[in-house]
Parts: sequence; C-alpha cells; structure tokens
Amino acid sequence: MSKLIIKNANELITCRGSKPKHGKEMSDIGMIKNGTVVIEDGIIIDVGTEDILKKYDVNEFEVIDAVEKAVLPGFVDSHTHFIFGGYRAEEFSWRLKGESYMDIHQKGGGIANTVNATRKTTIDEFVHIGKKRLQSMMKFGVTTVEGKSGYGLDFDAEIKMLEAMKILDDMQAIDIVSTYLGPHSVLPEWKGKEEEFIDFCTNEVLPVVKERNLAEFADIFCEKNVFTVDQSRKFLSKAKEMGFDIKIHADEIYQLGGSELAAELGARSADHLLKASDEGVKQMAKAGVISTLLPLTAFSLNEEYARARYMIDNNCAVALATDLNPGSCFSNSIPLMIAVSAINMHMTIEEIITALTINGACALNRQDSIGSIEIGKKADIIILEYPSINFLPYHAGCNIVETVIKNGVILKLN
Repeated sequence: MSKLIIKNANELITCRGSKPKHGKEMSDIGMIKNGTVVIEDGIIIDVGTEDILKKYDVNEFEVIDAVEKAVLPGFVDSHTHFIFGGYRAEEFSWRLKGESYMDIHQKGGGIANTVNATRKTTIDEFVHIGKKRLQSMMKFGVTTVEGKSGYGLDFDAEIKMLEAMKILDDMQAIDIVSTYLGPHSVLPEWKGKEEEFIDFCTNEVLPVVKERNLAEFADIFCEKNVFTVDQSRKFLSKAKEMGFDIKIHADEIYQLGGSELAAELGARSADHLLKASDEGVKQMAKAGVISTLLPLTAFSLNEEYARARYMIDNNCAVALATDLNPGSCFSNSIPLMIAVSAINMHMTIEEIITALTINGACALNRQDSIGSIEIGKKADIIILEYPSINFLPYHAGCNIVETVIKNGVILKLN
C-alpha cells in the first residue's frame, strides 16, 4: 500500500466540487493555508490543515514538506491535437507576412498539408513522438489531456491516430481522453460533397470508433467554408445517438452560430469562441455548456482573444486549454497560456486555476475523479516552487511547477 502526505503547504488550492463552476463561482478555489493532503493507494483520503495528521501514524507515510510552496490540482488540458504528422513552420512565417489562416487553408495549406504527412506516419512513429509531447506536458503540470484525431480525414489514418492515443494512454502516466474529429476540414476531393463526407464519417468511421472503444467524444469544425451549422447538427446528433459525448469547434473565425448549436444539442463543450455572439454566450451559460477558450491560438494567429471576461460575467463556465496542433498553435506552454489569459483576457488567477482544473475536468466528463483536491478523488497534484499562485502569471511564461504527482505517484520530470 502506497502512502503519501503533503504537508505545510503555504497555499493548498482544493478547487473542491464535482460540478462546473460558473461565473462568480470560478473565483472560489477553496484555498487552505498551511494545508495538508493525505493519500493512500493513489486516492486522497483526507484534506485540511496540519491538525488532520493527528489521526495518522506519519511514520507509515512518505512525506513531502511543502513549506513555502503552493499545492494545486493537476492541470487538465482539455483541447489538444497532439497526435499528427509533419510540421507547418513555413505557414507560420506566411502568416507573419500577412496571409490569413483561411487564405492559407484555401490554397491547399493548413489542415490539408498536415493530412499528407499524417497519412504517411506509422502508429509506432505516432507513439514515439506522442510520448515526447506528453512528457513535455507533464513538466508543465498537466496530468490529464484530451487528444483529437482529425488530421487523417480518411478511415485508415483517423483510426491509426486514435489507436496510437489508446496505446499511449496505457503506457505512460498522463491520462488521455480521446475525441474523434473526422469532420475537421474539407479536402479538395470532397469540395461540394460535404454532405457525403458527413455521411462517410457517421456511417463508416464512427461505428468502428465506437466498437473498438477508441474515443468517447465526437467533434466537428463548424466554420464558414468548412462545415455549416446544419451539417454540424447532423453529425453531432448522429454521434450523440450512437452514445458519444459531443464537442464543437465553434465561432472561431466567423460568427456562424456554433455557440447556439452547442447549447441546442447540450454539447459537453464549445471550443475557441473568439466570435461567439452575446446570445450564444447566454445560451451556453443557461445550457451548462463548458466554454473552452484557447488563447494560445489567438496569440499565434494574432487574432482578437475570446471574451473571457464577458463570458464569466455572464455566468459561463470557462475552461482553458492549449490547442496544441501543427498549424495554428504549435505550443503546449501552460505558463504562456496563463500569462496571456491574465494579461490579455483579463482573467484573475483564481479564475484561471478553476478553468485549468475542475472546469477542464468537467469539459472531459472527469469531474467525479479529477480536477480538485478532495476526499475520494485521484491524487493528481502539482507543487509549485513558490509560495503563492500569484507567481503563476507574475513569473510570466516560465514554468514554476516543481513536483507532479499522478495517482499518488511522484513522477520523474527529466
């Protein structure tokens, strides 16, 4: 039986609860001064001040003295595309010279560029590079990550990507939650035949994904010149009927109505939301849709940021994620995302932490087991090298995670 105690934390951030935190609730992070956590066999069995140690024989436990340090739940990166082939560094340079994301997309770059490389990449190669990327995430304090397919856009490559994620989930520490994102782009051979492509995804690929248990979520890129609201409704409704939980890339580049569709269908989350309408925001808040914001993508594309402050003030449950991908955001930097969220999206550090922990867990339907430090949940915990959470945005862009604990095990970060 493994036993671990973390004691003397200057700030113990619990983020307690198993429901999304909306609006003002996001500021309640359940801070305990001089906090202590008791762990047995990977599960948290007690939380409080140092007084709780009177109930235990401390000599039976491994003890971490977190004096002058802050202790938080492990971060949940609830939107990534970390499995892909090839890179698109030249496209980043094109954007710096003034070309837009959609300009590049329409001339055969963008997602279509990555598709060619992804189809040529083997499962073993995906596993090798995926393991390296996950190790990098872990160093930033990520203990659970979502991974999407969507760069194969045919049967074989999409299944290959999801199979690689399943292998990785079994072989390393970070928990991976997989999402089928077959309708991610429209390749030239499908132009004008988008309805047929949606039928291909729903009738040929989704049943196999379900049968092999390769993903629990289904997602679609609802965007002008990609998939319409009606096409997105068709795909997501079918996926929901088949037992998938649903997500949607919504209102990223144009205000198309993806936010409203997410509310209509009861999606688990709507992601991006740079152009979400006032009405869409209100409907998402009312329907309980998690608003997952991806500020590093806006940063990389030099676009306006999503209206985090407006969403929180209008009672949305906001999550934050990196959107690591080969094109619009080749970054998994949690420290940079925290800084951008605070400085450019006007979120408080308490709201940022909520967005990266319990709300991120809710966006992946993992709220009953992760996302907070409380009795009965997994011991997914990080320790900062500084005494306060205020150092997270203050030490801008720098990683201050000193220790990562996953399922009660202290992980090696090097």
